[in-house]
Amino acid sequence: MAAPTAVASAPVHDDTLTICAISLVSAILANVLHEGLGHAAVDLLTGAQSGVLSTVAWSSAADSRLVAAGGPLVNLVLGIIFWFALRAAKGASMQSRYFLLTGAAFNLFGATGYFFFSGVTNFGDWAAVIAPMHPHWLWRTLLLIVGIATYYGAVLLVGISLVKYIGVPRSDARRLTKLLYIPYFSAALLLTAGGLLNPLGMQLVFESALPGAAGADSGLLWLRYYIPKKTTPDRVPEAIGRSYGWIAVATAMSLVFIFVLGRGITLHR
Repeated sequence: MAAPTAVASAPVHDDTLTICAISLVSAILANVLHEGLGHAAVDLLTGAQSGVLSTVAWSSAADSRLVAAGGPLVNLVLGIIFWFALRAAKGASMQSRYFLLTGAAFNLFGATGYFFFSGVTNFGDWAAVIAPMHPHWLWRTLLLIVGIATYYGAVLLVGISLVKYIGVPRSDARRLTKLLYIPYFSAALLLTAGGLLNPLGMQLVFESALPGAAGADSGLLWLRYYIPKKTTPDRVPEAIGRSYGWIAVATAMSLVFIFVLGRGITLHR
């Protein structure tokens, strides 16, 4: 009886480089789909003839409230898709399940955090959506309320999923910290670096890139304290092993993200 207990309670060691790589891929996808699909594609399909796509913004002469709403709505839908995929991925590798988890986290936190951000600052996508709506103070207040409620819901969803579908017990503080802090700081550094070369100016780094990375994703730093006590793993604890495939993909995507998309790409209808 003692041997199985010892094996079950043995610490699980995850590969830091692979965690970082998977996190970078998830963060890049969330950003590119926000700007590229949610803003650029919607704008080009609804009237814009051309525009500049970068890591911090989509800029064209035909922006609209629909285009502004498109970015966070795409992230919201993608976050839900990632979460459902994670629930269904019972036979997937640990690396794949962790990718689905971080994909759900970055997309859901970005989408729900944007409500709160626009409500507080009167800047960004949802601020553009409510700009002509009156009384303006009421709509900003609604953004704040919706933002707080939905962000908290996203925190619970990601936290519970980390325990249930990744298989990390609530009691394993060391592993929870590693699997949550590395994505946060990886995304913050990546999105900041990706914004430094943008063609619209350094101001957007502080108005868009940093709030999106450091602010919206901040739930990763504290969500483990809000995981319900009765939440237990559905799967046996398994390590995230070294994956040179994930590391290579993350390296290539990061270079393109920073030095190509970061400088801006002109798209035409």
